[in-house]
Amino acid sequence: MEYVKIDEFYVVCHFRCKIKNKTVISKVPFEPYEGKIEFTWQDILFHPIESYNRYYHTPIKIFDSFEDENTLVQKAFDKVSKYFKWDSQLKNYVYRL
Repeated sequence: MEYVKIDEFYVVCHFRCKIKNKTVISKVPFEPYEGKIEFTWQDILFHPIESYNRYYHTPIKIFDSFEDENTLVQKAFDKVSKYFKWDSQLKNYVYRL
């Protein structure tokens, strides 16, 4: 991956093949946290600031070096993976067309 641009609606990833000097761009919707954040009424009543911070500041996983399939970068690559093939000698993806 060469470049990632994130705005409030989309994540745009530029995947570049250094061997063939080709770039493929993929755009995926910026998705909020997929997990479930649960609060009890006691949390909200007795710890309103902590509840607010936990709700609004839960990190969103954009990229994970351990190849987590739920990251936005992985979803962007899945959309354009047909343009790449795995080269076992280079141990990298190469532009195929």
